[in-house]
Amino acid sequence: MRYGVAILSAGFTGLLSFSLLAVAIGSDFWYIINVNNHTGPDDLSSHSGLWRIIEGKVVVIMLPLSLVLLVFGWIFGFVSSLVRIPRMLVGSASYILFCSLFTLTGLLVYIQYCNQAMEDFKQVVSLENLTTVDVSFGWSFAIAWLSYSLEVTSSLLLMLAARITQMKTDSDILLHGINDNSVWLGPL
Repeated sequence: MRYGVAILSAGFTGLLSFSLLAVAIGSDFWYIINVNNHTGPDDLSSHSGLWRIIEGKVVVIMLPLSLVLLVFGWIFGFVSSLVRIPRMLVGSASYILFCSLFTLTGLLVYIQYCNQAMEDFKQVVSLENLTTVDVSFGWSFAIAWLSYSLEVTSSLLLMLAARITQMKTDSDILLHGINDNSVWLGPL
């Protein structure tokens, strides 16, 4: 793969990851509850997002923090791609990978929160009524996972760009060294 393709791919996946995480955080379909066979006039089905969580404040903190950190990672990655210094590219990749840990932690805490909420719900509702309830994660949750995977992909692409740059530098040194030796060997 060429350096430009790796950098453009990293930038695209980073921007897409940021956009998807922003949409996921702002949307309200993280958790979906469908109640089947309900005979009353009110529809008991519902959905919820991050902003309706009362007990799970960590999720509400971790995911937006990850979003803010991604902005700095994108800027750092952009600058390091312009200067083409392998250590800066690896630093950018490591930083974005670190940001992905915030996203992953937020998602795992949300799963734990939902599992605990379901256990609490099972304590309140009879087993007969529980069979008519279908609980699932929604599309907001799915695109947050997609965002996480794109963060990791962006990081790996930046590491690939660093490796490409390092290999080019090494080959330039080798070629430069051979040219110097040929000049020195010429008079012999």
